Amino acid sequence: MKIDLHNHTVLCNHAEGSVDAYVEKAIEAGINVFGFSDHAPMHFDPEYRMSFAQTEEYREMVMKAKARYAGRIDVLFGYEVDYLPGYMDDRILNADVDYLIGSVHFIDQWGFDNPEFIGRYEHEDIDRIWREYFQLVEAMAQSRHFDIVGHLDLIKVFKFMPNAPVGAIAEGALRAIKEADMAIELNVAGYRKPVGEAYPSRELLERAYELGIPITFGSDAHKPEQVGLYRDEVEAFARSVGYTRCATYSRRDRELVTF
Repeated sequence: MKIDLHNHTVLCNHAEGSVDAYVEKAIEAGINVFGFSDHAPMHFDPEYRMSFAQTEEYREMVMKAKARYAGRIDVLFGYEVDYLPGYMDDRILNADVDYLIGSVHFIDQWGFDNPEFIGRYEHEDIDRIWREYFQLVEAMAQSRHFDIVGHLDLIKVFKFMPNAPVGAIAEGALRAIKEADMAIELNVAGYRKPVGEAYPSRELLERAYELGIPITFGSDAHKPEQVGLYRDEVEAFARSVGYTRCATYSRRDRELVTF
């Protein structure tokens, strides 16, 4: 079974294509369960997310697609929520969804994965920002609000790598993820970025496997043609580590299926 739970819509203001175009591409790619998890609204960085006023429109778009394509593909409804203390909203955290992806895109309100702000790396201690990033991932897991960790090592996106061992930096976060019974996604967007590899790295995925942390898969598509890209590569990557099953969700209830 092919699961793909991380995908966006035009409501986030930096994606393109209709909901139907994404679903049709997923069917073409042989995906059985396709989830929309667009950027949840919050009162920060509004140009890269839907507004609270658009949440019902978002639900309606996805639910109509779910009904329209029933019997051909299972369409799920979720959000990708930015873990940003002081800005998360109970309307989203308690929403009626199939799953919530928790992601860290900000360190002290710096959008470190946004090319607009890449210049700041020149003035940062790389080891320090890697530690701060994984401390936020750890805190996100400890919050118990989320089902899936989005792009676990996103901090590597522009290939500014730490001098300290990555495994040691991430160990606390991985243990917190295990304790919170969350899954991590194998997110292929990294193949499209300067780092040129999936999130997470082999080292971190191997450690997740040792800890018994389940996985799921996400195209992180922001346009229909990105749906299903690198699927064979990322499944082979997961199998090479030892994984044979991945997570899907219904109303926050997780099921592991063979991929």
